[in-house]
Amino acid sequence: MGADSTFLGLKIMDDDLWKLILRFAINFIFLTAIVRYIYYKNTPRKNYLFTFYMISIISFFICFALKKFEMEVGMGLGLFAIFGIIRYRTNAMRIREMTYLFLVIGLSVINALAGKLSYAEILFINGVVWFMVFVMENWWLQNHESDKMITYEKIENIKPENIELLLADLEERTGLKINRLQVGKIDFLRDTAEIKIYYYQEAFDEFDS
Repeated sequence: MGADSTFLGLKIMDDDLWKLILRFAINFIFLTAIVRYIYYKNTPRKNYLFTFYMISIISFFICFALKKFEMEVGMGLGLFAIFGIIRYRTNAMRIREMTYLFLVIGLSVINALAGKLSYAEILFINGVVWFMVFVMENWWLQNHESDKMITYEKIENIKPENIELLLADLEERTGLKINRLQVGKIDFLRDTAEIKIYYYQEAFDEFDS
C-alpha cells in the first residue's frame, strides 16, 4: 500500500508523518530537560508538571495540524473563541481540570479539522496524548504533592530550635504527614504566623490551594 493510498477521502499515510514524529521527539526531549530536570528539581509542584507537559504536547499537535489547513478568518476567530472558554469561566477550576479541558477541546478541534491529515497522523496524535495522560496519572503522579496556607497562633514554635515541635503540632492538628513547610508573614501584634505546609496525600485533595 503506497503513501498516496486513500480511504474515504483521507490519506492513510504521507511523508509528513515522519516530520511529525521527528519534531515531536525533539520537542519532547527539550521539554523534559527543562520542565522535569530543571523546573521540577527546584520546585516540586506536580500539578504544574502535569500542566506544562500536557499543554506543550497538545499545543504542538494543534500547531502541526493547523499548518495543513487552509483556514479562513472566520474559522481562526472561532478557534480563539473556543479556547477563550478556558479563561472566561464562571466557576473556579483547578489546574488539573483546566488542563483536561484544554486537552479535550484541543483533540476535538484536531479531529474535527483533520481533513488534510493522514489516518496515521490522527492516530499518532490521539495515541500519544492518551498515553501521556495515562502514564502521568498512574505512574509519574502517584505521590501528588499538595500545599496549604495555615494561620498559626503558637508563635513561639516558629523559632528554628522548635521546628520539631512546630511540625508535630501541625501534623496532629491537620492529620497530614507534612513533608516540608515554609514560614511566611509573622504578626507579632496578634501572635500569629502564616505557614505553608506541603504534603503527599491524595485523600486530602480538598486541601489543595
